[in-house]
Amino acid sequence: MTLEDLKLDRIDLRLLDALQQDGSRSQRDLAEVVGLSQNACWRRLKRLQEAGVLRGNRAEIDLPAIGLELTVFVMIRTRHHAADWARDFRAHVEALPEVVDFHRIGGSWDYMIKAVCDGMAGYDRFYQALIHGFDIETVTGHFAMEPILTNRPLPLARLVR
Repeated sequence: MTLEDLKLDRIDLRLLDALQQDGSRSQRDLAEVVGLSQNACWRRLKRLQEAGVLRGNRAEIDLPAIGLELTVFVMIRTRHHAADWARDFRAHVEALPEVVDFHRIGGSWDYMIKAVCDGMAGYDRFYQALIHGFDIETVTGHFAMEPILTNRPLPLARLVR
């Protein structure tokens, strides 16, 4: 089943909402929350996974607690827009372990990266690796001073019609 074939109903959205709140919930707990049997709940979860709606189950980590105290939003402008250059650049960026988010964007910038580094020296190493071998017009780093809101669950109830 693909995303195009999938029709989400109220129960699917309640399942997704419950998982956003706590991805470690047991199948029994999820079934109770949405009012299904465990088997019916399992079938829905499996369908959502196979369609690519549910992608993994990750723990949220306190990054400064493990020495990753610097978050940088890196804006990139390039003169190159050919498919082969973009493919090579994407592969290069995806291989950099500091990168947690990577987007091609519209507007005055071409790409935006969210990188997590072990301080300014770590960012400098990341920056040097990022630009190595690529002709990039402009790279600008915006340093996060304080996370105010991160990984906010989406209000899925608004999708129910």
